[in-house]
Amino acid sequence: MDVDGRYELVVFDMDGVLLDVRSSWVLVHDHFGVNNDVSLQAYLSGDIDDEEFMRRDIALWKERQPSISKRHIREIVKDAPMMKGCKESLRTLKKNGYKTAVVSGGLKPLVEQIGMGYFDVIMVNDLEDDGELTGEGILNVPLNDKGTAFHKVLEMLDIPPESTVAVGNSFIDVPMLKKASLGIAFNPEDQEVCDSADVVIREKDLCRILEYL
Repeated sequence: MDVDGRYELVVFDMDGVLLDVRSSWVLVHDHFGVNNDVSLQAYLSGDIDDEEFMRRDIALWKERQPSISKRHIREIVKDAPMMKGCKESLRTLKKNGYKTAVVSGGLKPLVEQIGMGYFDVIMVNDLEDDGELTGEGILNVPLNDKGTAFHKVLEMLDIPPESTVAVGNSFIDVPMLKKASLGIAFNPEDQEVCDSADVVIREKDLCRILEYL
């Protein structure tokens, strides 16, 4: 707990917050020279669910490399740039007694890139692999329902919402920011996340969040 006892837990989105990438899924798409515009529109319009959305994304990769595995995905994303101040801010939070978590629709290998040991709870989406990708995703965080995933993290750590901070960068993160006692819009992508936040940070330096804790 911090010195004045306000907060115990900081929950982060990953893409655009902990990592300086727009989307970990798009990072892999770009590697293979594919795009998911058609399935993205189908998802946003409600024609497909999260599982089918992931299935179609993975299919794009397997068209280019049929035997692709999670090992290959890790290799593709291993040089993904971390946000300035990422590890410094995480180390400072740990030093000051905070618990930390990631709630993201992004890919688990990107959390491994940051370092799993920095977090008390990791709730991100993953890829089913039996030696190579099966074509199925592992859904832990629906893009349109991050609030439920956020609540699960709080239950796992037995921490009430009034003792939590949420950090996100887009409208997808709004449910987390609204449920937390302190919502921080970091490097925001849209006005909706700004409108839902208590604090807006437009500088790409994650250490800036420490000023409010």
